[in-house]
Amino acid sequence: MDIIWLGHGSFRIETGDHVLLIDPWLTGNPVLPENQHDAAVAGGTHILLTHTHFDHVVDVLPLAKKLGVPVVGQYDLMGFWGETEGIETVGFNKGGTVDLGGVQVSMVPASHSSTFSTPDGLRTGGTEVGFMIRAEGKTVYVSGDTDIMADMDWMGDYYQPDVGILSAGGHFTMDMKGTAYAAKRYFDFKTVIPCHYKTFPILEQSAQDLIDGLPGVAVIEPEIMKAITV
Repeated sequence: MDIIWLGHGSFRIETGDHVLLIDPWLTGNPVLPENQHDAAVAGGTHILLTHTHFDHVVDVLPLAKKLGVPVVGQYDLMGFWGETEGIETVGFNKGGTVDLGGVQVSMVPASHSSTFSTPDGLRTGGTEVGFMIRAEGKTVYVSGDTDIMADMDWMGDYYQPDVGILSAGGHFTMDMKGTAYAAKRYFDFKTVIPCHYKTFPILEQSAQDLIDGLPGVAVIEPEIMKAITV
């Protein structure tokens, strides 16, 4: 399984015949060069969406239509898009699991918000979530944008993820120290990949506090478009 960072909270996960695009943000992404946009999404088979803030959702509908692939996400929003946007969707909800043809995706809680701008002001786009992705005998926890939360206790115990892709930039989500605390208290990760950082000056620029806080865990600072094999 290869995990490829597209910057910010966006990832490309390659496993078997599947290419999962997690919150793929291309338009206006300051750390993903425009000349790499096509390569970032090439061969995508599914788009997974954690919530509807612009830096996660702005390219989802255009990509779904361009690539002809389903969007996988929270039931209410997927139902709306399925009716109004002419795209294929896979809608489910927290506690549910869907099989994408050999890759199982479970939806888990997050603690954040999920709104998007319209001409009539902000609207709510379903609820914020995370995912547990099971493939190749591994479980990858994609936290989405979240704070530390007590739900992580049962999530770690029940799903026992090996790999954590964790928001860690602070200001809008957990910071590096908070992420280290959550990972150490609630999970038994072999590998942790921080995200949602370095994109803007307001966010954390280094993962050193996370590395220092998780001795014995492989904390890998991702590089744009460089595969991390797990």
